[in-house]
Amino acid sequence: MTTPAAAGIRHGVDRQARLASLLEATSPATRAREAQAATLPVLAPLAGLLPHGGLAKGTITEATDMSLLLALAAGPATAGPHAWTAAVGLPDLGLAAAAGYGIDLRRLVVADHPGEHAAEVITALAAACPVVLAATPTGVPPRALDRLVAHLRRTGTVLLTPGPWPGAHLRLEVTASRWSGLGDGFGQLTGRRAEVRATGRGGAHRPRAAELWLPAGDGTVTTAAPGTVVGGEKPDVVVAFG
Repeated sequence: MTTPAAAGIRHGVDRQARLASLLEATSPATRAREAQAATLPVLAPLAGLLPHGGLAKGTITEATDMSLLLALAAGPATAGPHAWTAAVGLPDLGLAAAAGYGIDLRRLVVADHPGEHAAEVITALAAACPVVLAATPTGVPPRALDRLVAHLRRTGTVLLTPGPWPGAHLRLEVTASRWSGLGDGFGQLTGRRAEVRATGRGGAHRPRAAELWLPAGDGTVTTAAPGTVVGGEKPDVVVAFG
């Protein structure tokens, strides 16, 4: 027979256990672990542009600049020794630039011209690759695109696209850029300082911005310190985007 005193003690213990469990579930460390499990890592200079510092699994991100697209893909590609990346319908993708950002070309699957089968090719590759770079398939019924998006959610695959892609969760764009390296009609482009802006839906509704070397003089992506130029050279080619 349970006495009122024993029942009170048990209730107190249960209450403390529930409180401890709630505190653990809502602690910053737990939220950080959950966010890490739900995202793919990106290169450090790009982390501040993304909610939770990474690419949310199973989502679609537009990156309207090809260098930016490759830089985003480089984080997951370099996170482990066995990660594969796929590129579908992007015949102008720069493989040398991809290698410069750290993507191992031996683990890059390329389907330059999938034609009318683009959606099927993306679906097949998403089962094996955590990141797929792809142009928006043309002539595909909306229902087929919906099935593809649902498949990405199931597999946790991140789709990176130059866009536009209906329903994309995040959009990153270069709003202005400046190249360095050319002299008075001679020389070689050595790096590009770019202003990057990120906008999106849900947790990404607040715009974020960063200034990056995209690429830097060594072909990588780095944060641009205020007033710096590549190799101390004067920036000489300016490109602005409306």
